[in-house]
Amino acid sequence: MAGKAHSSRNHLLAGGISRYSRSAMYRKKALYKKKKVVIKPTKDKEPHYKIKPVKGEKNGQKRVVLLKKPPRYYPTEDAPRKLRSRKNPKAPRLRHSITPGTVLILLAGRHQGKRVVFLKQLSSGLLLVTGPFTVNGVPLRRVCQAYVIATKTKVELGNLSLPDRLTDDYFRRSAPQKKKVDSSEIFSDSKQHYSLSDQRKEDQKAVDSQLLPAIKATPSLRQYLAAKFSLHKGQYPHAMVF
Repeated sequence: MAGKAHSSRNHLLAGGISRYSRSAMYRKKALYKKKKVVIKPTKDKEPHYKIKPVKGEKNGQKRVVLLKKPPRYYPTEDAPRKLRSRKNPKAPRLRHSITPGTVLILLAGRHQGKRVVFLKQLSSGLLLVTGPFTVNGVPLRRVCQAYVIATKTKVELGNLSLPDRLTDDYFRRSAPQKKKVDSSEIFSDSKQHYSLSDQRKEDQKAVDSQLLPAIKATPSLRQYLAAKFSLHKGQYPHAMVF
């Protein structure tokens, strides 16, 4: 006679709900009778002090010296301690209304109110956009998608080829090295001013040369990109269709 097939005592009901709760299974298995033996690892306690021999009959022959001396001064206020975060930030998802070639309206920054063309999303989640520069003066730059309005206007990019070096590291500025200032150079204007590299200028020309033919193919699109977006009296952005 074949034995009864082994099956779980606690099976699932409809909707993924188990028949018995965790406390009921605890009683059925009589787990309360089993004693848990926890062996704590023994750690050798580090000594807080050491004994140094002292020469001389009237000096006590030994002295207790602390290994870690306490600080001599304490701050009057508690300094905030930065807590360790276990979160691993990921790049945000791209909005469904933003696709390569979509015309965006910038809401903040130096080029606020200008219209730009979206090219691609970088690994950090920022958007790579351009004016193009020859149309409205917006160069290749990174923009957060929280500060843009996506419009229904779109530029057909076709076979647009972007250089592989257009990454987040490409747009990061290197921190200037601090130099020692002599007494004679205190009042001199020695501040380093930022200047575009030749590589940035060449990349901007290469991208603009591919976008301009597609912009010229659509009537009035160049004038649309060159015009700044602004609101007048009685106009409400939530009631508009972009």
